Parts: sequence; C-alpha cells; structure tokens
Amino acid sequence: MKKSIPDRERLIFALDVADAAAARKLVERLGDAVQFYKIGLELFMGGEYFPLLDWLVARDKRVFVDLKFFDVPATVGAAVRQLRNRGVTFTTVHGNQSIMEAAAEAKGDVKVLGVTVLTSLDRGDLDDLGFKCEVEQLVLSRARRALEAGCDGVVSSGLEAQLLRQHIDARLLVITPGIRPVENRPSDDQKRVVSVEQALGYGADYIVVGRPIRDATDPKAAAELIQGQIATARRAAT
Repeated sequence: MKKSIPDRERLIFALDVADAAAARKLVERLGDAVQFYKIGLELFMGGEYFPLLDWLVARDKRVFVDLKFFDVPATVGAAVRQLRNRGVTFTTVHGNQSIMEAAAEAKGDVKVLGVTVLTSLDRGDLDDLGFKCEVEQLVLSRARRALEAGCDGVVSSGLEAQLLRQHIDARLLVITPGIRPVENRPSDDQKRVVSVEQALGYGADYIVVGRPIRDATDPKAAAELIQGQIATARRAAT
C-alpha cells in the first residue's frame, strides 16, 4: 500500500526546547525548511503547551503531540479525546492492549502511534526491565498489538523498520526517531540510530530529527540538508 505523504512532511523536527518562547523563535528561524513539529514533555512542563500547539497549527504546520500517554485506559482515552479537532496529526501511547484500545477508540481525527522500544534502549536495558526476548521480537509484538488495537502506526527505530515492513500490514505507519545524519557522538543518549537514507530505505514513513538540527550552527541549513537527503532517498526508492 503506497501512502500519499509529501516528501517535505516526512521530516518531523523534535522541538525539544525549554519553553514556548524559545520554541516560537526556533520555528520562525526554520521557516519553510520544516513543515512538521513534534512537541513533547519538556515543552509540556514549560507551560503554554496548547497555545504553542495552536500557534503552530495557525501557521499551517503539522503537529505531533508526543506525550507517550500511559495510565489506566479510561484516563488515556480521556486525554487523547482532548486532542481531537485542534489540528493534531499524531500522538503517542505506551502500555498494554487495553490502553492502546482506549486511545484508538477516543482518537477521532488524531492518528495514534504505539511506542515499541525507545531508541535510547538496547539489549542490556531490556534485561534491566525484565524483557527476556530480543529487541526485534518485542518491536514486532508491540506493532502487531498496536494495529490490532486500532492504532495507526508505531514509533520504532529504523533498525527494526525493515522487519516491520516484512511482517506487518502495509497500512502501519512507521515513525522513526534516533536519526543521525552524521556519526553519533559518545555523549548521545540514543543507542539504536540510523541515517536518513537508511531509515527511509528500510521503510520508515517519517523520520524524527532533533539535536542535529537544533544544535547546528545554522538550523535552517541543517534542516534543508536533511530535506535534500529525504528527496534523494525517495527518488532512489521509485
């Protein structure tokens, strides 16, 4: 199944800054280089989260509310319902089948993404958490369960995107964080990372990029460089 996604919307910029004022300044600096923004917990705790969301939507930006809802099913459903009819494209949910089902039932015009395995986790971390299966097995299991629950897609490392495409229904949206256009730095907390070209080649529909753009000397130029890499990868795939 071929999805109709404009190439320049495949880049989702993780707007991980301390407050709404810093976020607006960075969005204005990026201009038309970025069409899709992810706003997460740091901004939520910084205040003005929903005014910022509305500000982005008013500027024709697409918005990914990444709050990884995890609570009793009724509470998760009620939280997801609050996002309806306000221009939100994606939101994320953690948890078991009943939690994902509650989110999917409440989603309305919002697409719900199940989180598989965070890209900051590796085999050792899964052992610490009590998971005895391999990362790939866990990702496949959670993706299947997300689709069965009525979710629209998953958040997954690009390392597992190819596996998802081989074994899961093509309707599944795959959003891939942990993208590193250059070599990963030792201080980086992302462990399971891939390049732009690898992620798209493996089957990701969207890529999420944060620090490589935010911390660049020229964030707009960095975003445009990644947009160019996306265009090249997409041409190679057709």
